Amino acid sequence: MENKASQPVVIVIFGATGDLNWRKITPALFNLYLDHWMPDQFSIIGTGRNEMSDHDFKEKLLDGVNRYSRKGKADAQQWEAFSNHMQYQVADVTDPKAFEQLAVTINKLENSWTQAPIVIFYMAVASNFFPIIAEHLKENKLAEYAERTRIVIEKPFGYDLDSARTLNQLLCKVFDEKQIYRIDHYLGKETVQNIMAFRFANSILEPIWNRNYIQHVQISVSEQMGIGSRGSYYEGSGALRDMVQNHVLQLLCLIAMETPINFNADEVRNRKVDVLRSMRPFKGEDIKRNAVRGQYSSGWVEGQQVPGYREEGNVDPASNTETFAALKFFIDNWRWDGVPFYVRTGKRMHQSASVISIQFRDVPHKVFPDDAIDNWRQNRLVISIQPEMSIRLQVQAKRPGLAMVLNTVDMVFNYEGTYSDETPEAYETLLLDTMEGDQTLFMRGDQVEAAWELLMPVLQSWESKPSLDFPNYSADSWGPELAEALIARDGFHWFALPPAIKKG
Repeated sequence: MENKASQPVVIVIFGATGDLNWRKITPALFNLYLDHWMPDQFSIIGTGRNEMSDHDFKEKLLDGVNRYSRKGKADAQQWEAFSNHMQYQVADVTDPKAFEQLAVTINKLENSWTQAPIVIFYMAVASNFFPIIAEHLKENKLAEYAERTRIVIEKPFGYDLDSARTLNQLLCKVFDEKQIYRIDHYLGKETVQNIMAFRFANSILEPIWNRNYIQHVQISVSEQMGIGSRGSYYEGSGALRDMVQNHVLQLLCLIAMETPINFNADEVRNRKVDVLRSMRPFKGEDIKRNAVRGQYSSGWVEGQQVPGYREEGNVDPASNTETFAALKFFIDNWRWDGVPFYVRTGKRMHQSASVISIQFRDVPHKVFPDDAIDNWRQNRLVISIQPEMSIRLQVQAKRPGLAMVLNTVDMVFNYEGTYSDETPEAYETLLLDTMEGDQTLFMRGDQVEAAWELLMPVLQSWESKPSLDFPNYSADSWGPELAEALIARDGFHWFALPPAIKKG
C-alpha cells in the first residue's frame, strides 16, 4: 500500500512525557506507521520539563506501546525504524528560549527535506498553558504558514462560556480557525463515524427520521470506574463539564443534524451548530424538572469494595461536584418539535457502555389478540459505541409454532461479525485527519461556545445551590432515583444495553 500522507510532517508534542502521549498518542502514531499511513519523511519531537536522554524517552514510550497498542507488543525492528524518527527536547513552555531551540530544530528538518513539511503542535498539557504556548509559537514565527501549520488541543475547551470565548480569542490571535484542531476523541470512534454513514447513505431512513415517527431519543454514556487519581481535576469539572458539554452533545448533534450538502468539514460542522442553536434554553423551573445530578457513594463493584466520591483522593469531604448528570432536551425545529432527547452520564455505574437508543412511535392500531402480544415492544434503533460496536433494529416477529405469538427480535450489524479488519483507535483516525488537514471530526470554536451557552444555566444553578442529598446513588447502580423519575414522568424508561452479541 502506498502512503496516503505524502507530504513530510513534523509533530511536536508538548507534554510528551505525560500520560496522554504514553497511552494514546505514540501508540496511535506507531500503528499509523505500521499500517503505512505515515509519510516517508516525518519527525516526532517530544518536549517536557524533565531532563531525559533520547534513549530513555524512547524506552518510556515503547513501554506505552507494548501496554496500550491494539496491535500488542512492538516488533523490535519495526520499533527501531519508527523510533529513529523521534527525538526529545527539554522545554519549559513558559521559557521563550525553549521555543527558539525548537525553531532551530524544525528549520534543520525543513532544510534537509525536499518539500516543506506539515508542522503539527500537539498540546498534551494542561489547558492553562495553551495561550502561553500559542504566544511563544507566534513570537518565533512557528505559526505563520497557515496552510501547513496546525495546533491540536485537548478538552477541556474552557471551564465555562466566558473562559471558552477567551481561549478561542487568544488562539485566533495566533492561528486561523482552519489551523485549530480541537480533539474530542469520541468523534474518532468507528461507530460514531458510522452514524453519519448510516443516516445519510441509506434512503430508507430519511423519511422516518423526524417527529412523525420517532417518539424519543436516549443517549447514555456510563462508566463503571470511579475518578481514580483524577480527584483534583474532577473537583473542578464534574459530569456536566467533563462529559455532557462535549462527548454527549456531540453524539446528540450527529443524531439530530440536518443532511449536509456535502462532506466538507465546515458544511458538516455548520449543521451541528444549527442543532445546538435550536436547542431549547433552560429557564427557571426547567432545571428542576429536566436536569438531575448525582454523586456516588461507596459500594461493591465486581466483588471489590470501592470508596464513595467524597472518600476519593484530593476530593473535598463535603464536595458538591456531580459524578452523574441526566438531562431532558428539546430541539425547537420542524424535524424534532416535541421529541424529547434524554441524556445521562455517570461514574461508578452498573455497566460501562455508550449507547444511543431511538424509539419509534407505536403502531396506530394493534390488530393482534392480547395473548399474542404479551411481549410487545415498540420498534427501536440501538447504536452501541461500546462495549460492543453494533447497530441493531428491534422489531416484532412471530415466534415459531402453531400459535400467533409475537416477540422482539434484533436485526444486527456488528463490526466483529461483519469485518475481519482491525478497527483503528480513535486517536489514529484523528491524528491522520490532522496530518491531512481534514477538520470534519473536530469541534469548531462557535460549536464549543454554543454547547457552553446551552449548559450555563444548569451549571450556575447547581453551583449556587449545593445538593442536600449527596451522595444519592450507590456504586454499581444506574444512578439516582430522580433520574428514573425524569424519564418515567413521560411514560418511558432508560434503555440498558442487551447482552453482548456472541461470535459465530
